[in-house]
Amino acid sequence: STMRERKTTDPVHSATDLSEGKEKLRLKQEVGLISGVSLIAGTMIGSGIFMSPEWVLHHMGNPASSLLIWAACGLLAMFGALSYAELGTIIKESGGEYIYILRIFGSFPAFLFAYTSVILVRPAGLAAVCLSFAEYAIAPFYPGCSSPQVAVKCTAAACILILTIINCLNVRLATSVMNIFTAAKLLALLVIVVGGLVLLAKGQTQSFQNGFQGTTAGIGAIGVAFYQGLWSYDGWNNLNYVTEELKKPEVTLPRALMIAIPLVTCLYLLVNVSYLAAMTPSELLSSGAVAVTWGDKVLGSWAWLISLSVALSTFGSSNGTFFSGGRVCYIAAREGHMPDILSMAHVRCFTPSPALLFTSAMSLIMIISGSFTSIVNFFSFMAWLFYGMTISGLLYLKIKKPELPRSYKVPIIIPIIVLMAAVYLVLAPIIDQPQIEILYIVLFIFSGIIFYVPLVRFKYHPRFLQRVTLHLQLLLEVAPTTKDVN
Repeated sequence: STMRERKTTDPVHSATDLSEGKEKLRLKQEVGLISGVSLIAGTMIGSGIFMSPEWVLHHMGNPASSLLIWAACGLLAMFGALSYAELGTIIKESGGEYIYILRIFGSFPAFLFAYTSVILVRPAGLAAVCLSFAEYAIAPFYPGCSSPQVAVKCTAAACILILTIINCLNVRLATSVMNIFTAAKLLALLVIVVGGLVLLAKGQTQSFQNGFQGTTAGIGAIGVAFYQGLWSYDGWNNLNYVTEELKKPEVTLPRALMIAIPLVTCLYLLVNVSYLAAMTPSELLSSGAVAVTWGDKVLGSWAWLISLSVALSTFGSSNGTFFSGGRVCYIAAREGHMPDILSMAHVRCFTPSPALLFTSAMSLIMIISGSFTSIVNFFSFMAWLFYGMTISGLLYLKIKKPELPRSYKVPIIIPIIVLMAAVYLVLAPIIDQPQIEILYIVLFIFSGIIFYVPLVRFKYHPRFLQRVTLHLQLLLEVAPTTKDVN
């Protein structure tokens, strides 16, 4: 069938076998601690730290309060990740928020998440990162003027196609690319940090004098500043999307989070201090690309290194986003909430290639139609809506089912803080400055009912889709997979 019925039996025994039970196809466990840290840090450190500082400063009104927002965003990401670590040790399946919502709240809300995530949220996140990669990659070819939008969008599309090939070929190749690019971007951020410390040692501290003067007090402005800051931290939950591909997930998941997120938070704060040491707040606000302006001021003739570093950083981040985003599509299809073809893996490469190809296609559509800032705000609203739902699921399990086995427990106050923050981030911009786009987003989420009722609830499977699935299986050389739940 094209849409597979959700299985209610023990997940270990609900696998689809190949060759009448003689052979099983599954994704391999190839993500260890170093690759786990790279997946989190490598996805988090992308375009945000090079694009968002000016917007956080713009909404907050002064350097000191903008630094507080960056620190608060890091703390919130850490609390969210620790909450997800406990969920990952209770529900040891890939899929992140989708699988947690499915197991705790049931089929319908999980379908709405999958529908929204697969069609909009994940492709939008990937498109935003690839657009910023393209901006920095082609900037040196257009000195003194802004790059033409056609060139930017074509470069971003080429980036997505390259990532598709890498991720479809081999999981180990994709994680190796992640490890290499994570090392490169950490080196680039260290250059900015050291440069900033040298400037501070020389006495360039004028940006920090009267640091809190002119702070914005509106709840909506603070909410939007959080959106821009949290965009830079997005990726803290990426390891939960590939739980079944982790070596010793009960150990690797919490450890990788506790290494990666504090590391990234410290780097972000130091990089922001470095920006403010090199530029006045007004210079930072007028800069289209903060890191490049910093490079021009501090590195002089070596400023091209910053453009190259940012391009490498955003490419590595888009690889991590693509790696995890394809898994949501794959897991949702395996549970019967997406067309069956998307739940299959390549018979030789052991990668979920149909799901990756679909994610790639949706991201290309986003690139054609969207811009960076609009994508970030729309992405953040939807993301925190579902983060809040997932965290409320953890609170339900902690209160109602404390007997469930778990190798890691987070203090209950932490998910409560994350849930309160999620409610604030969803409601604050709506209350302060209602926008018609928010209504469109909510309507889109609930438009999933049109597909859920016939295809999942009543299991209507059009015959022509079954034939299309068969032909695509032969064309893409893919087969159904079995779960590998640890």
